[in-house]
Amino acid sequence: MQTSNKNSRDKLIFALDLGEDIDEAIRWVDLLHDHVGMFKVGKEAFTRFGTPIVSHILERGGNVFLDLKFHDIPNTVAQAAEAAVKLGISMFNIHALGGRKMMERAVDSVKNTARIMGIEPPVLLAVTVLTSLDDSDLEEIGVQCSTRELVLRLAVLAKNAGVPGVVASAQDIGPIREACGKDFIIVTPGIRLGDTVTGDDQKRVLTPRDAISRGADYIVVGRPIRMADDPTAAADRISEEISKGLAS
Repeated sequence: MQTSNKNSRDKLIFALDLGEDIDEAIRWVDLLHDHVGMFKVGKEAFTRFGTPIVSHILERGGNVFLDLKFHDIPNTVAQAAEAAVKLGISMFNIHALGGRKMMERAVDSVKNTARIMGIEPPVLLAVTVLTSLDDSDLEEIGVQCSTRELVLRLAVLAKNAGVPGVVASAQDIGPIREACGKDFIIVTPGIRLGDTVTGDDQKRVLTPRDAISRGADYIVVGRPIRMADDPTAAADRISEEISKGLAS
C-alpha cells in the first residue's frame, strides 16, 4: 500500500527555533511551507518573537505546534492553555511532571475554550522525559527508575488525566502503545538522518523511518533540515523516509 507524499508531509513538524529576527524565521516558513506539515514554535522563538510569529505562520496557511511545555500550578496552566487555544494553534504541550490535577485542568480548559469559540480543539500533548536525558541524568537528579520506566509511568498518568497524547522518544513508542492504545497520539523529537549534527545534545534518537515504523504519529525535525545545504531537499528526503516507515 502506497502512502501519498502529502500524508507523509503532514507527519513532519519543523522546529522553527532559529533566527535573530522575525523576518528570518518567516523566510523559513515561506521556504518550507509546502514541504512540512507543521511548524514548531518553541521557547526560543516564542521568547524572541512573541505571538506575532504564530500569526505570521497562520496567515501563510501553516499549522503551529506551540512547544512551551507548560508546567506550573493547575490554575496557571489552565489559564495558559486557554490563551494557547485562542491563538488558533493546532497543537501544544504541557509537562506530565506537573501531575494529574494540572493535566486534568489543562484538558478541561482546552475543551471549554474550544467549545465557546466554536472550533476544533488543538491537540494537547504531555511531555514525558526530554530526549536529551538518559538514565544517568535521571540518577543524577535523584530519580530512582530508568528513563523508560518514567516515560511509561508519565504517559499512563497523562492518558488517565484525559490528555490525548504525549511527546516521547521513538525508543519508547512500543511500551507506550501497549499501555495507552493505538489511538493515543505520539509525537517524537530527536530525529536524525544518520548524519552527524554539530553540537547535538540529543541522546535518545532514531531515523524518521524507524520512528514512523515503530508507530510515531508525528516527528519533529530541526537541525537536520536547518543545517542542510538544501533544506527543502532534506525535508523531502525525510518525507520519503516517513513514507517508507508507513509502508513497513
